[in-house]
Amino acid sequence: MDSKGRILHFPIFIFLFFFLAFFPFACSFPSWFPLKKASPNQVKMKELLDKEIILIDREQYVKVPNPRASEKGNEAKYLYVPVNEYLSRKETFTPPPTRKEEIRKEPPTSTMPPVSTPEKETVLVSPVIPSSIPDLKKKVLITYFDDGTASADEMFGDWVAEKLVGEVDRKSERVLFVDYQMVKEFLEQRGVPLTDLETPKVLQLLNEVFGIHALVSGHLTGPYVFATKTPGDQDETASAIIKVETRLVDASTGKTLKNLSASNPITASKERGTFSEERAKVKAIDLTIADLSRSLSQALDGLDWSCRIVKVDSEKVYLNAGRLTGLKVGDVLEVFRPRKPGEQDNFKTKIQISAFLGIDASVGKPIDGAKPDVNDILKLAKHEGI
Repeated sequence: MDSKGRILHFPIFIFLFFFLAFFPFACSFPSWFPLKKASPNQVKMKELLDKEIILIDREQYVKVPNPRASEKGNEAKYLYVPVNEYLSRKETFTPPPTRKEEIRKEPPTSTMPPVSTPEKETVLVSPVIPSSIPDLKKKVLITYFDDGTASADEMFGDWVAEKLVGEVDRKSERVLFVDYQMVKEFLEQRGVPLTDLETPKVLQLLNEVFGIHALVSGHLTGPYVFATKTPGDQDETASAIIKVETRLVDASTGKTLKNLSASNPITASKERGTFSEERAKVKAIDLTIADLSRSLSQALDGLDWSCRIVKVDSEKVYLNAGRLTGLKVGDVLEVFRPRKPGEQDNFKTKIQISAFLGIDASVGKPIDGAKPDVNDILKLAKHEGI
């Protein structure tokens, strides 16, 4: 039995030897073979999974750190590089490794269990229909506020705007803030002055490229400080008051949706002792921002959600919203033609999300009706499913 077994297995061994010897030189695999080469498009998608993809004029750009930003102070912090150029010169835009990699090699000294790393952005292709309607986030841009402070040595506009972003983000789960510096650099690279930021043309550009739904601009008055010190008192008492006025603008139309303002009760900002004036200013700002953030959060939560088609490539449709927005693979979106003032929504077709691209973009495919076009508006279908 043993000798027969060896005789029967010998031809199989010879076949495997010649197959494996010839295997590396094969030009392609048979259609039935379980291992296949990835298509160039699949390789490209894999290279861009953790990159921020911006679609401008139907072309895909990768947002990368500017290697020359540290050499010259006037250089933009980020560059927008065409996808093909980035893939051909990827090492040029890759920052040098930091010492953090060396630290990771050391054995952990803590007895705590290892922290799981965040899930990397992946391209999902299985059409899984979600069981519930997602709570989609609206993209909002808050600009740095005009500063009308009493003292030219103190500028609070940037700080107040950033504090407002933090407060609204804490109060609302339906808002996704777009980085103001990124938008500023994008406009500078296109030669658009910041003074035109609130014009309908520029707002529509930001709506198409970044998917921004609304812009919030603001103006400060104050803070004004009132300090008192009676004879015999060792400590000074100070109070402050500030007023913040904001304007909420619809990015797709350029129309003002709401004007909101808030100011603090002067008695609530009273501080006594060392640095009482500075502490009173901070307290006045905190109180005002807390009040303003409540009304702004409600206004933003009440906005309708939509996104746009930024590119149509054969049977694929690229959207300027994705995972961060709250979309899921399998979501069905209704496509409408951009309407003019006074017109009703003109339904065209439906698409289904089939994959994610970059940080917050996605790919879909039409499932019925007419073929969608660039800049068409998409809204979540009322009933999930095809």
